[in-house]
Amino acid sequence: MFDPSLKTVELFTDGACSGNPGKGGYGTILRYKGKSKEFSQGFNLTTNNRMEILAVIAGLEALLEPCNVSVYSDSKYVVDAINEGWVYKWEAKGWMRTPKEPALNVDLWERLLVLMEEHNVEFNWVKGHAGHPENERCDRLAVAAAAQPDLPDDEGYGQDT
Repeated sequence: MFDPSLKTVELFTDGACSGNPGKGGYGTILRYKGKSKEFSQGFNLTTNNRMEILAVIAGLEALLEPCNVSVYSDSKYVVDAINEGWVYKWEAKGWMRTPKEPALNVDLWERLLVLMEEHNVEFNWVKGHAGHPENERCDRLAVAAAAQPDLPDDEGYGQDT
């Protein structure tokens, strides 16, 4: 439930990866009262799912105060992990999806959950590559970020695989 005393912002996100794993990037648009800021970054070796989560993290980390945040993502992995409660179940089971299968991207999920404690966040799924203007822009940002030379390593990649 959104708090009427807080600012309400929109956060549009997308992740991309050339090869999976491969060079990847994320694109984020943060919008408040019609004004937008864009963020993107690429990494040398990562996965699409990591970039999808990191796109949300980057937007939330850019907020300077607690806010109501409507996140729009084309990642069912991210949206369903939150909305269906999967991430909370994985956390409660010591970051295990099943008794024999560990959850992936734990470093990013932990960062996201901490940020979600600071803000009121709702997750909305949008169909990717379907003409949604902000999703299309985030995709272009993510792809361009992944194509940059001399990308840094995604330090969390491979820690839980």
